[in-house]
Amino acid sequence: MNWQEVCDDPLLRDLPFKIELNEWGKIVMSPASSRHVLLQGLIHDALRRATAEGFILPECPIQTAKGVKAADVAWASESYMEAHGQENPYLKAPELCIEVLSPSNSLKEMEEKRELYFARGALEVWLCDEQGNLNFFDCTRQLPSSHLFPEITRIESKHLH
Repeated sequence: MNWQEVCDDPLLRDLPFKIELNEWGKIVMSPASSRHVLLQGLIHDALRRATAEGFILPECPIQTAKGVKAADVAWASESYMEAHGQENPYLKAPELCIEVLSPSNSLKEMEEKRELYFARGALEVWLCDEQGNLNFFDCTRQLPSSHLFPEITRIESKHLH
């Protein structure tokens, strides 16, 4: 199965799950908790407050060497969008890809996703834990802070406690 077939399938449109494709074209589904979607929304808001430029892309589908992965939140510049528009999935990763961690995520799984996004051209990958703490990475190392959005250091909300 390819990504466009997944998107076009009426039986898959309204599932309450995040869908990705593995490297063999098989659907992988992960249920999203209310905390997970709250963090996605808070990240979106933090990015919008940090810049009026660019595009915030929730559940951004990116074609990787191991199938289509959906970054929980991504940020793409105007020039990225001019070049890639509405590709489905995106063949090049947006500049920033963010994953919200769930208790079921392993360290190995997140390391692999980071590497897949970097291999497709991401400049930074952020990992957000369930408390709103952020870890920032470029393709060579963990960063003390984001180069793209240095003013965002963690995700805060009274609703996270």
